[in-house]
Amino acid sequence: MSSTPKPRGLEFEYDESDFSHIKGMIYDDAGIFLPDTKMNLVYSRLARRLRVLKMKRFSDYIAYVAGKDGREERGHLLSALTTNLTHFFREPHHFDIIKNEIAKEALAKTARGGKYRIWSAGCSSGEEPYSLAIALLDVAPELAKRDVKVLGTDIDPVVVNRATTGLYDREVVDPVEPRLRELYFQSGWGPNADRFCVGDEVRAMVEFQLLNLMGPWPIREAIDVVMCRNVVIYFDDATKAVLWQRFSEALDPGGWLFIGHSERITGHAKERFESSGLTTYRRVR
Repeated sequence: MSSTPKPRGLEFEYDESDFSHIKGMIYDDAGIFLPDTKMNLVYSRLARRLRVLKMKRFSDYIAYVAGKDGREERGHLLSALTTNLTHFFREPHHFDIIKNEIAKEALAKTARGGKYRIWSAGCSSGEEPYSLAIALLDVAPELAKRDVKVLGTDIDPVVVNRATTGLYDREVVDPVEPRLRELYFQSGWGPNADRFCVGDEVRAMVEFQLLNLMGPWPIREAIDVVMCRNVVIYFDDATKAVLWQRFSEALDPGGWLFIGHSERITGHAKERFESSGLTTYRRVR
């Protein structure tokens, strides 16, 4: 790692040993792999936390985070080092499938008294799971009265808390099709006058949980749809293979898996999925 460029003019003491410790922490906690080229990024992302805590050395910060009093701060570290890029109806081709095929499946299954379960794994600040619920309700409004749930999970407690509020700045919601915005969002009021709130019918269909994909999954029934997009790009090959396998085991036969545009299913799980469109797969065995 000696060839890695070091940040210059540092406000805080920081060296390759500090980076190595942080790299090990986030890999152990979340399975996220930080290449050596991210050394400067780690410094810039965590410098604010050192200012908040009035620390001068990264070594002190690492000792604090690793200690018994640093549990909450470990969440801040994770939040600072993960990217939460998302927006409503991101990658529209997936939502075309939700409307044209999955809504029909959900109607048929729930008409027989069954449940329909969709999991947004790595949901960030909630735009994805709310988009899933809106897409379903828009073509099959009767699903609001059926046993259909969208679960949104993320490892970052900051974004999970934000998602749970259902409140979004106007510029976040403005790109949503005006008809959908009118039907499924409410304008804010008082201190939230410049914001939108997701409507009650949509929120009733969605729930959020804090979840580390590398830990136990509190899922006790088969899932019909998993949407995990632009998440596994942060993992190494071994971790990716484990995660794809776990998704295959969590899905019902015939269940859907949506992944990011730069991701590919790897490992033994490849044999359990068949392509059903662009970055869209179904479990076959």
